Amino acid sequence: MLALPAAAQSSPEASGATDPALRSELLSMYEADQAIRQRLIEAGIAEPDSALLAEMVATDAAHLARVVEIVDVHGWPGAALVGMDGSNAAFMILQHGDTATQERLLPLVEAAYRSGDLHGQSYALLLDRVLVGKGEPQVYGTQAGFGAEGEILVSPLADPETVDARRAEVGLPPLAEYLAMLESFYFPEATGTE
Repeated sequence: MLALPAAAQSSPEASGATDPALRSELLSMYEADQAIRQRLIEAGIAEPDSALLAEMVATDAAHLARVVEIVDVHGWPGAALVGMDGSNAAFMILQHGDTATQERLLPLVEAAYRSGDLHGQSYALLLDRVLVGKGEPQVYGTQAGFGAEGEILVSPLADPETVDARRAEVGLPPLAEYLAMLESFYFPEATGTE
């Protein structure tokens, strides 16, 4: 599945975290999560390097296991505990995990979104990942992949004619705009955004 990197993280001073060590751990794991993905993109997304893929899988598994440990102790690591950036970092790690773990934690992610501890985009992304992982149509159109010709294809959608309204409800741009962003991110040479 394709995704854009997360927005920049906020400063420690602005986080308000009551557990700064846990926040730092989550942010460090998030940085490693994004670094390996950036290396894969730079190496060529069309034909990924098998050693880099293996490294990413191992990193993802270790980080996911740690996030699950944190959730088992604290519940969802919300803004009060780890700051909004720490909560978002935990989410980013979860969204690179397996479907079963994502599905198990989805109710906590939804509750965190509803209480203001996560952005609506995060909830939408995880819900769609779980649905697509189970072979069901997605709700928000956040999941896409590459077609046979290297083009970006959106995974099947439930009720596609109203997807932009649903996307707006959770703070996502219209689907066409999102697809254009994916194109410019994954194929900057083709879109003139290098």
